[in-house]
Amino acid sequence: MTDQEEKIPEPTVPTPSPTWDLTSTISPYLDLHMMFPLLEFIDSAIAENKTSYNSQDVAAARLSLLRPTHMVDYAMDIYRELNGEDADVPAEMEEQKTKVYDKLEELREGCKEFDELSNNANERAKLMEANQWSIEGLIAANVTTLEVIDLYRQLAKFNYDCGDYQTSRDMLNVYLSLHAVGGTLVSKDDKKEEEDNRYKHKDAEETPDESGPAVGNPALYNLPTSLLRSEPKLLEVLWGKLSCEILLGQWPDARVALRAVQTTIEDLAEQKVLKPLEALHQRTWVLHWSLFVYLNPQCQNSDMDGLLDLFLGEKYLQAISTHAPHLLRYLTSAILLSKRRKNAMSSGSSDRGYRAKIPEGNKLMKDLLKIMRECGTIETTSLSTTPATKDPIVQLIECLLVKFDFDAAQEKLIECEAVLQTDYFLCIQSQSFMEEARIQIFEHYCRIHHKIEVKTLAEKLAMDTSRAEKWIVDLIRSSTLLNAKIENECVVMGFAGSDKVSVYEQVMEKTKDLNMRSTALVSNLNRVLEDARVEKQKRIMASREDE
Repeated sequence: MTDQEEKIPEPTVPTPSPTWDLTSTISPYLDLHMMFPLLEFIDSAIAENKTSYNSQDVAAARLSLLRPTHMVDYAMDIYRELNGEDADVPAEMEEQKTKVYDKLEELREGCKEFDELSNNANERAKLMEANQWSIEGLIAANVTTLEVIDLYRQLAKFNYDCGDYQTSRDMLNVYLSLHAVGGTLVSKDDKKEEEDNRYKHKDAEETPDESGPAVGNPALYNLPTSLLRSEPKLLEVLWGKLSCEILLGQWPDARVALRAVQTTIEDLAEQKVLKPLEALHQRTWVLHWSLFVYLNPQCQNSDMDGLLDLFLGEKYLQAISTHAPHLLRYLTSAILLSKRRKNAMSSGSSDRGYRAKIPEGNKLMKDLLKIMRECGTIETTSLSTTPATKDPIVQLIECLLVKFDFDAAQEKLIECEAVLQTDYFLCIQSQSFMEEARIQIFEHYCRIHHKIEVKTLAEKLAMDTSRAEKWIVDLIRSSTLLNAKIENECVVMGFAGSDKVSVYEQVMEKTKDLNMRSTALVSNLNRVLEDARVEKQKRIMASREDE
């Protein structure tokens, strides 16, 4: 590129609009304690001038969230942050602190002996060997009482409210082990093995043995499914364990806990223990909590697949369309981030001689458009006011695949970069998202043009010319499917779409065995008619014999 050529300046990332922030939208579906990481993220965004929020307002919101909890020391620190280090703490805070410590001591004294027993590995092992490590076994052996065990559960919840998530998780594990078959929790993060065991468990439940021992479900920490139907508190315990795993950042364990909650909800809904509306609300909560599990700083391709499997489930799509259309941002992002990888997997596993089958990534994108229409986020009129419609990430796909408006897509791409920087769940994927989004724009723009100037493409990709040229060269070199080259003063040429199967080839492939199928259909029809004729003849003969 010569010095005389015009250089397109790098576009400026706009300040995120408050309407793009989903913190207040998703907060009703999260536990109060899960809001603190989100507020800390907003604080860091304020420090980097990435958001228009005020640090004082965030501190006030944090203090408001702390009031229903038992994290009184933390609340006092936030109060001093708002009012000055020398400010006197309100008397009601001191009174609440006293009550919290008194209640904590009361619960500890009430289940002290059982707590010591649960922390004694040798005694627990002896009880498990004697098949007494269960609620019934411990009560029968006069080791403890049902009231003490319930106090132990309350103490686990109280520790959680105090912000002691590690202790709470350990206590919840003990409580769940009392209900698990064999007294041991099964929590393997192995999807295939889990599904195999789930089928075995299902078969065992279909033919239960009344005199035999209870069957544990590996997808539910080896808890008997029948017990979950009669003990509604266990679902609350599973939710509590999931929350602890999330707040502790134990992502493999969080995935297992999420599947346990999801499996329990679906079983209770199927057995009519949960009413349809209540099950819908529970699924909506699962969707929101899963964002922590699948979009964490350590997420991998398998996590993105897990999010897609969950969000694209029929019952969970219903929850998105009715209760949470704002979650389309994350579904859209997950599909966009997975599209090329899914297509590559489909291409690698498909028959070389026939490529008319729609690649999995493209199919996901078509499914997304269908979902967007069902949610009403694709504007059919100028009066559309659905919140997700205003989401730049959703609008980017709409501009690109529905309206084919590349100028609007360029604007939305710039807005997407601002949104990603201030989204707690997607910020870690910001670079990957922008790369995949530019590839989508590049591919679609080139499908309808045979020759394009790099300068024009740079504008569409929201990049300067030199950077766009380098990006296109790297993309062409790394792609095995892209038929393109750069020549003649940086003009992109050769987008012939050679990888696309023609309509003629698709028709020929789909109809190549038409004669064989027609012959088989005629043969089957003749066989049915012959059977009917024989059956009719038998009835006639039988009626004659009766006469």
